[in-house]
Amino acid sequence: MEQTAIRRNLYKVLRKTGIPRESISEDANLQEGILKDEVDLTCFLFLLETKFQVEIDNSELNNIRSVESTIEYLQQHCA
Repeated sequence: MEQTAIRRNLYKVLRKTGIPRESISEDANLQEGILKDEVDLTCFLFLLETKFQVEIDNSELNNIRSVESTIEYLQQHCA
């Protein structure tokens, strides 16, 4: 999947999770910043897996710490 499409769809997922536009930047930390708690993280992961049709194993969560690392992860795992 093209990086532009990944960014656009990731932005949509973050907005559906309730993240304000001004909080979304490439260096934004997901788990300690823009996602407030475990419920937000679970919702984000569900929407991410659904939107990008990927299955994210719990052991890979350490690879998804920021918006930028999420983009990199999706580039590697999306067809």
